[in-house]
Amino acid sequence: MDNTNQNEESQPTSPMSKSQAQIENNFTYHPPNDDQIPRYKALRSLGKDLANAINSYTPDSREKSLALTNLEQSIMWANAAIARNE
Repeated sequence: MDNTNQNEESQPTSPMSKSQAQIENNFTYHPPNDDQIPRYKALRSLGKDLANAINSYTPDSREKSLALTNLEQSIMWANAAIARNE
């Protein structure tokens, strides 16, 4: 018995698999439409307000840096959710 292809996954029958379609979507520029721009600005403004609060109320530390970095990521992913899914 020939086992050469036993561990290989079969190729999807559709021209583009779901994961391939997601890769295409995730790495494609999505120009904003008029409805999205105010929401991007609102999310960035809210993120900036929280970043300023974290900066004011917490001592300089690794934890503060992580909080600010993760907040930055949160706003980026929220904006990506709009861009990639609308």
